[in-house]
Amino acid sequence: MSEHWSFETKQIHSGQEPDPTTGARALPIYQTTSYQFRNTEHAANLFGLAEPGNIYTRIMNPTQDVVEQRLAALEGGVGALLVASGQAATTGALTNVAEAGDHIVASASLYGGTDSLLRHTFPKLGIEVTFVDEPNDPQAWRAAVRPNTKVFFGETIGNPKGDVLDLEAISAVAKEVAVPFIVDNTVATPFLLNPLKHGADTVIHSATKYIGGHGTAIAGVVIDGGTFDYGAHGDKFPGFTTADESYHGLVFAEALGPAAYIAKLRVQYLRNVGPAVAPFNAWLLAQGIETLSLRVERHVQNAKAVAEWLEAREDVARVHWASLPSSPYKELADKYVPAGSGAIVTFELPGGVDAGRRFIDALELHSHVANIGDVRSLAIHPASTTHSQGTPEEQLAAGVTPGLVRLAVGLEGIEDILADLDAGLRAAK
Repeated sequence: MSEHWSFETKQIHSGQEPDPTTGARALPIYQTTSYQFRNTEHAANLFGLAEPGNIYTRIMNPTQDVVEQRLAALEGGVGALLVASGQAATTGALTNVAEAGDHIVASASLYGGTDSLLRHTFPKLGIEVTFVDEPNDPQAWRAAVRPNTKVFFGETIGNPKGDVLDLEAISAVAKEVAVPFIVDNTVATPFLLNPLKHGADTVIHSATKYIGGHGTAIAGVVIDGGTFDYGAHGDKFPGFTTADESYHGLVFAEALGPAAYIAKLRVQYLRNVGPAVAPFNAWLLAQGIETLSLRVERHVQNAKAVAEWLEAREDVARVHWASLPSSPYKELADKYVPAGSGAIVTFELPGGVDAGRRFIDALELHSHVANIGDVRSLAIHPASTTHSQGTPEEQLAAGVTPGLVRLAVGLEGIEDILADLDAGLRAAK
């Protein structure tokens, strides 16, 4: 692969050659659980990590491998790991560096499922989390740090708040306190934003969303930049600098250098916990990736039109899309996502919860689903669904007001989208 290829070329060609056995040009689906070893020495080398290769599809698969290489190329990482869901990606990425007795500092502007994971599940695992209510205040992150803090975490574009995280400012604090900075780039996509270029160390995606693009496969991916030197901080990250007895005393940082993070994630988390992606789902993601740039361009085009149209309506209290001139995040959007701040547009109805529900129930073109990133336009009322488990204070920290509606703007004709929204707004009054 040429490092100088355009994004559009990489999304089609990275990580793949014609199948060596059949000559198949399109990516084959390797629907197999296991792989024949050449001999006992070959098997021993694979299990001892002395030689790369396929052992069992719970750990890796040739179809999965192509998708991992392609996404690493698109984000500019040194390696990637595909797993069964975005939640599995978040869980694995964070527990790869934080364990029982450790502490995480996270933005409060998070997807509801991620918030629940960090707020309710991680404490059961012995991992404490402090949420920063003002995610773009570097001092707030600095003040939240404890001696046992192991990672900073946030969303590049918050879902559903739509705020843009100041990556360079937060990464500077992370470097100051010697912890990795992990970000969820699901909403922005690698086409609009490469966080690794702005100081992040590791990027995750719910590949279910814009990576796949068609609402047909659940998967997640972790992409590492190889930029955080775990070996230089052995006292803080002993999992990278002490012998792993399950791999004959292998020391990840010493043996694998910049590749240590993804290797450790694969052979500890994926192997032992088991959130493996199905080969067919990996293949579906590959189909989506091939058109990622085309889809996102149209998504953003339609989102801009929707945001501007909503902002002009008197029956809409407020519109949230960071690339709008009226947004408090416009400057950050221009810096980090100059082509547009994704396809998630949220707006507030003055009638609160009841108005939000009436709006949703009146829609016909928009699908009422708990997903984003589909070619279809989607709509949901977060206060009664995705963020309903949070307290009013927690909801507000995530940008969820009683009358907030989240749109994931699809690829349909813009006039059809606007006509459907108009019907919803008339019903909401």
